[in-house]
Amino acid sequence: MSPSGALSSAISALNAQSSSLAMISDNISNADTTGYKTTSGLFEQLVTASSNSKAYSSGGVSVSSRTNITQQGLLATTTNATDVAIQGSGFFVATDSTSAGGETFYTRNGAFTTDNAGYLENNGYYLEGWRTDASGNVVGSGLEPVNTKVALTNGGATTKTSLAANLPADAASGDTFSSSMTVYDSLGQSHTLNVTWTKGTTANEWTASFAPATASDGTVTSGTYTINFNSDGSLSTVSSTNLGITWNNGAAASSIALSFGTTGGGTDGLTQLASGSTTPSVSNFSANSDGISFGTLSSISVGKNGLVEATYSNGQTVPIYKIAVATFADPNGLVAHSNGMYTATATSGNATLQASGENGAGTIYGSELESSTTDTTGQFSNMISAQQAYSAASQVISAVNKMYDTLISSMR
Repeated sequence: MSPSGALSSAISALNAQSSSLAMISDNISNADTTGYKTTSGLFEQLVTASSNSKAYSSGGVSVSSRTNITQQGLLATTTNATDVAIQGSGFFVATDSTSAGGETFYTRNGAFTTDNAGYLENNGYYLEGWRTDASGNVVGSGLEPVNTKVALTNGGATTKTSLAANLPADAASGDTFSSSMTVYDSLGQSHTLNVTWTKGTTANEWTASFAPATASDGTVTSGTYTINFNSDGSLSTVSSTNLGITWNNGAAASSIALSFGTTGGGTDGLTQLASGSTTPSVSNFSANSDGISFGTLSSISVGKNGLVEATYSNGQTVPIYKIAVATFADPNGLVAHSNGMYTATATSGNATLQASGENGAGTIYGSELESSTTDTTGQFSNMISAQQAYSAASQVISAVNKMYDTLISSMR
């Protein structure tokens, strides 16, 4: 074998170890990068011709990179409510545009913050999710960039009220008593309704009339009810259960379903029992209504299982999006881009979208970030090994150079 073979092999070693050192350098540089996956060098022997017992043909070495994208990094708690991390397999879905036609990317880097336009964004990439209703059920047909401004305000009209009270059985016919309750219109404005209880002319019969405490608020279109009780004081029958109100402030008319308790012998809701007082009164009155006052968006957070939740000044917290988890047949086949982003390839296969923790997908955690998988101690060990191999290869080149000098000298 001529010195040129040894020289070629040594040069390939220098190139391979130089590439390996570059990978190690990147790993160490990204030791604190969120969601970073360590890259390692795979060395492979090069063969230029078949060797035998009488002659050896050097080939050298080549190196290729391999990134273990599926390696799980440790989850670290943060103080940012919109930080997210995945424990297990899968990636967040992101896009580089908030309008249609943006390219789709996948990432484990969940350091998202709310930008001026209301989107959850990370270095120009926008987190995607499914739109949900107030109960967290998905209502959108596909993924869209998470835009927190879809829910800047919050408020809801009262649609149902459950009433409970004891009406005094020892009240005289024609006696009236008053109670009050709060309801909300479609604009989130609260109104006080007065309830007037009147003992009927027949035994065990009462009437209940509803009216706004402030007459200018609106008009009750259906609000007087006949209530009958059984001989044991339990509720027997109610003439109607719908309360209609027309508001004067521009809000939509309200239709409130009233529940007076279980009829036909029920002991919940309204009862008619003796008060035991010389001045009978309505006791234990309560009105449990839905609806809520007007509120403005005060904060956004991501909870466990990937629900993006909006909290309002009225104290209500409402889900607005559910973050998707994308899984792949071969995640290591993804192509890496800057900022911890990946794109799908024929090797990785197409993404399958799952909800957090479902069908093998990882679980999403809010206020946490996935740490880099770089082990600096191991990288320093690899660096020393690569440096020694590089130095040894350079010594081979020096030796080959002396061999050439000797060969040239012998020919003079």
